[in-house]
Amino acid sequence: MKIILTTLNSRFTHSSIGLRYIYANMQELRESSQILEFSINDAVQTIAEEILAFSPDVLGIGVYIWNATQVRELIHVIKKVSPKTTIVLGGPEVTYQPFRVNFDDADFIIQGEGDLAFYDLCKNILQESPPRERVVKMTAPALKELELPYKYYTDDDIKNRYVYVEVSRGCPFECEFCLSSMDEKVRAFDLDEVLEEFGKLWERGARNFKFVDRTFNLNMRTANKILDFFLEKEPPYFAHFEVIPDHFPDSIKEKIALFPDGALQLEIGIQTLNPVVAKNVSRILKLDKINENVSFLENQTHAHIHLDLIVGLPGESLESFGANLDALVGLSSCEIQIGILKKLSGTHISRHDKEFGMVYSDIPPYDILKNSALSFNDVQIMKRFARFWDLTYNSGNFKKSVVLIWGDESVYENFYGFGLWTYEQTSSTWKISLQRLGELLFTYLTSVKKLDAHEVAVAMFEDMMKLKGRAVPSYLKPYSKEFVIKAKDGTSGFNKRQG
Repeated sequence: MKIILTTLNSRFTHSSIGLRYIYANMQELRESSQILEFSINDAVQTIAEEILAFSPDVLGIGVYIWNATQVRELIHVIKKVSPKTTIVLGGPEVTYQPFRVNFDDADFIIQGEGDLAFYDLCKNILQESPPRERVVKMTAPALKELELPYKYYTDDDIKNRYVYVEVSRGCPFECEFCLSSMDEKVRAFDLDEVLEEFGKLWERGARNFKFVDRTFNLNMRTANKILDFFLEKEPPYFAHFEVIPDHFPDSIKEKIALFPDGALQLEIGIQTLNPVVAKNVSRILKLDKINENVSFLENQTHAHIHLDLIVGLPGESLESFGANLDALVGLSSCEIQIGILKKLSGTHISRHDKEFGMVYSDIPPYDILKNSALSFNDVQIMKRFARFWDLTYNSGNFKKSVVLIWGDESVYENFYGFGLWTYEQTSSTWKISLQRLGELLFTYLTSVKKLDAHEVAVAMFEDMMKLKGRAVPSYLKPYSKEFVIKAKDGTSGFNKRQG
């Protein structure tokens, strides 16, 4: 029996740890199995062509919120061309019901962690005794029973993609918008065994590690040993962790402070700073600890910090969201990811639908369309707000100049105005070149905000010319003779005109 394991990753640089867990635990069927990975940017019929070139008897597909629509089309094509191929779906998008994407063409669906279940199903199919039920519901396997997947990252994966790793599964918190809250018990792998595997990855050249643990800094012993693993290594390397904002004891702080610039990224789920809204979604909010720890990370470490905020939480108005954004920008200059609330099947966020008038799309990514505090137009504006925020503030391309939009005033209110104006000029939030975006920002600051053109040009030159070899943008050329390069290599920007 030929078995293909596949998924469509959201980007080429991503890799699927889930497929490798399944492959690692295929026992005697591993020799008949193969991993094929694609991205959502690949043409679906081309993906089908590549899969069918192996004439698989069984095709296992990992389904996620970002690829559900393409997977539906893929299984449709596969079944039309090769109806005898048994298609098995697994992953978060099919683990909880209702299914809002039609997967009727699939033969079997594994709900839950499929590390061992997929092997059992394939063996039953091979023995011509498949289960009677199309949907196979699984309990979580004991982690000590699993073969670890890390040896199955290829040399090409290590060279060109992020290596995804984990030391635990589950989350102790009950945030109602998050699928991780459905598995409240945290289960840990054998730490020494995992670290041994990480060491082997390192010896093979792996330097980009992304931890998928939902609460990396929950267990101090584990967190310290993982941080020690990297601190003992010679940079450059990159490690990404998701952390909770209110739990940074001194032992962790001391180690984080030792990491060199560019080596450590911490993703911190803030989501809201409004205590009433946090309570609505069963989220623990310790404002004093958040302020203390984010300030520490900002001012006393080289860690790259990534904070998350959500638009559309039940009970949160635009004014409340704006206060959240103002507070975070005042606290840290780090990246702030603005997300739109999604209603994932299986989560408890649905309990607020009636009270707060929550209306969501049934098409992935199932984002909110409106509620009692936000109109559909409000949500659309905030989606564009989030996109323009990414392009300017989060991108790092306009560090000096983007802050001129708000100066000493409200970040949210002033950037809101910039977003409205920019959309009027572009009628789009996509395919805006860096040159065009810079020109829009310069025009807005000088023509709409009425800021001094020379002062804006100083900031724009610092931003646009910090990379060696860039040509002076046309909108800055009238000011270029008034500046001199600081360094011989041209990488340090420009000084204001002399005299």
